[in-house]
Parts: sequence; structure tokens; C-alpha cells
Amino acid sequence: MILNIGSAAKTEMIDITSEVQKAVSSEGIDEGLCMVYVPHTTAAITINESADPAVKQDILMVLGKVIPWEAGYRHREGNSPAHIKSSLIGVSQLIGIEKGRLLLGTWQGIFFCEFDGPRKRKVFLKFM
Repeated sequence: MILNIGSAAKTEMIDITSEVQKAVSSEGIDEGLCMVYVPHTTAAITINESADPAVKQDILMVLGKVIPWEAGYRHREGNSPAHIKSSLIGVSQLIGIEKGRLLLGTWQGIFFCEFDGPRKRKVFLKFM
């Protein structure tokens, strides 16, 4: 299954938890695993707190400080920071499913991380 994501900023974290849960429900998955994978080298998938929007702002702020846009990178496209952030965060997450629900903690959400937007992206879901 594929989710189509449209990012609106150069860097942002988009909560896709409800879309992933809808996919689990529509597939009728009661027990198993859901792999969430992004096939892009300048994007990532992470699980973190979704209750307070300041958390994702803080994550993006620190990533921007640790991996600044201007640092003498050699990659001709000019998006090396996005590639580095993608590698550090990772391109997939594996989430358990029990009784038709994603096994996430009370405050956890699944985030698509855009590091070189705005763009139209894909997120692949695979159920096991």
C-alpha cells in the first residue's frame, strides 16, 4: 500500500499516524506487523511524541543546528544536509499490530520527516 504525502516546507515532520491506522483497518489486519518505509534519500520515518507540537519543532531545530545547510558540502545538488538527516533518522519503522490497532505508546505518533521539500513523496506500507 502507498501513502502519498505532500510536504509544504523545506524541513518538516508530518504526522501520518491516522493514515497508517486507516490502512491497517482497511486491510483488516488483526495481528501482525506494519513496516513503514520511505523510498527517498532526503526523507525519513520516525516515531516520537505527537501530543505536543513543540517536540517536532525541537527535533527539527536541533537537527538544523547539528547539520546546518551551509557547511562546505561537496554534493553538487546542494542537499547534503537532507541526505545526512535521512541517514541519521532512518527510512523505516516496524510497528506491531494487536486487535487491529497499531501498538504505539499513549503519546507516540508516526512522522514522515521531510528534509528537502516541498515535494510530493511516497510512503510504502507492508503488512506481515
